[in-house]
Amino acid sequence: MNVRRCDLKRRRFLRAGLTTLALPALEAFGAPEPPANQARTFVSVGAYLGWHAPAFYPKQTGAGYQMPPLLEPLEPHRGHFTVFSGLDHRAPNGHDAWNNYLCGKVPGSYSLDQMIADRIGQQSRFPSIHLIAGASEHTNGRQMSYTKEGVPLPEIERPSVLYKRLFMSQADRARVAYVLSSGKSALDDVLDDAKRLHAGLPASDRAKLGEYFESVRGVEKRMSRQIETIDEPIPQPNYKLPETDPITPNLMMEAEQVLYDLMTLAIQTESTKVITFGLYGLGQVFTIDGQPLSAGYHALSHHGNDPGMMRDLVRLERSHMLQLAGFLRQLREKKDAHDRPLLDSTIVLVGTGMGDASRHSNQNLPTLVAGGGFQHGRHLAIERNAPDAPLLGDLYITLMQRLGMEASEFSNASRNLNHLFA
Repeated sequence: MNVRRCDLKRRRFLRAGLTTLALPALEAFGAPEPPANQARTFVSVGAYLGWHAPAFYPKQTGAGYQMPPLLEPLEPHRGHFTVFSGLDHRAPNGHDAWNNYLCGKVPGSYSLDQMIADRIGQQSRFPSIHLIAGASEHTNGRQMSYTKEGVPLPEIERPSVLYKRLFMSQADRARVAYVLSSGKSALDDVLDDAKRLHAGLPASDRAKLGEYFESVRGVEKRMSRQIETIDEPIPQPNYKLPETDPITPNLMMEAEQVLYDLMTLAIQTESTKVITFGLYGLGQVFTIDGQPLSAGYHALSHHGNDPGMMRDLVRLERSHMLQLAGFLRQLREKKDAHDRPLLDSTIVLVGTGMGDASRHSNQNLPTLVAGGGFQHGRHLAIERNAPDAPLLGDLYITLMQRLGMEASEFSNASRNLNHLFA
């Protein structure tokens, strides 16, 4: 079918007057078919206060395990995810080190999502998108995502902000183009000034300045990509936002639902290939099924083995899993250009850097991987104390390889877990 594939590739929507209607990626528009079993998109969901491990891990290993209480909302997707126990990064303990989740042994270092974004993210309008639900004002220095230079990336909390970024109007685009162009000129001036200093500095200062150049080049690269695509037609989906942003702490679950909807749209419209979603939580007291919980989120996570508090913590975390189940359902129902479910080409990593918040332990991190074309449906239990025990980073190497990257190491890990998915 010869339909001027190159011309159609950049016009994937219908125009009617002043509006545009988003279309999914279509094979006729020249969407390349990925190699067999190669994933195209990476999504990471991280819980700052962890997941209650006794309710997360199945008691049985392999297939046919009894679904643990925390994962029961995911039962309809049993064949589409794998549960891992016994993995971690051998990172330091404590809440301040929770961002070992995507960073590895050294919290705050080059994170997995940014490694992926730097390799394949440039193929989309947004190399990566970073979202958050719940009390973002207290997350400074505890973000999930860090650049190669160790700079934390800010997270979007308001669904309306994400929506406008994904599907901006013509007027919005004009303003953004002006800001980006102005900012790029400012960066050029700063870089020129820095280069003039370089020759007369001692070696240690030149090294620091080299790191600075690298950071500026990274920012410039991202800005250049945005400037290049600012005039491309932007799809406008048939999706209605709530009238107000659900950003107050007690509306965390409502915020998750809307953000998961927008994440699905971002994947469906190929607006990005990398998304991180941080689930934070502090003192908010949730009401679930009409009954208020006995304490705030943070207090419940520090339950001290109190049976009532642990029971309420599981009820709260099941609410998170209900929202995740809805996200997985959408990815299974919506199709890509080759009529395959989006989940088949999307890796969804669900985890945390906190193995047990009550003890501030960062060992044995609850981990779940969904989609990505892997063979799923099992609980894979790793003997953490075995001499040759793999690390969580070994799993990350497998995820990067599934995304088409030539990866052989991550942080302190240098193997992969490909054989576990065979």
